[in-house]
Amino acid sequence: MSGFEIVRDYPHPRALVWHALTDPALVPKWTSTGRGGRPEGFVPRVGTKFRFVGRPVPGWDGVVRCEVLAVEEPELLGFSWRNQEADTPSTVTCQLEETPAGTRLTYRHTGFQGVGGFFMARLLHRIRRRMLTEGLPDVLAETGA
Repeated sequence: MSGFEIVRDYPHPRALVWHALTDPALVPKWTSTGRGGRPEGFVPRVGTKFRFVGRPVPGWDGVVRCEVLAVEEPELLGFSWRNQEADTPSTVTCQLEETPAGTRLTYRHTGFQGVGGFFMARLLHRIRRRMLTEGLPDVLAETGA
């Protein structure tokens, strides 16, 4: 299995970072630095099934099918991730820790299978790194101002 982890520190309170990660109106603002993706039906409650809807590309309909697996506000959010209905789900986990300077976000996406999963993990790692390095800080600065 393949996966990746991204750790970023933000000079903002944990509650603000949690808000930016879980507010359906804010998520598309920071995910737009990648391929976009707006959550439909998302509520940070275990068992909630929701979708991220982005721009379709050849071979992908633009929809990621998800289910909330874990919520411990404002510390932990976990959800399954499937590009196609028949795919074996991978798992996304966002863990937030308070630091003296603000908040540390550890973003993990694990459970990719096979050769296709290896390449998907590499692609998503690059996209998520950009979202968390460029997009999320902008949203946090705008929201926290």
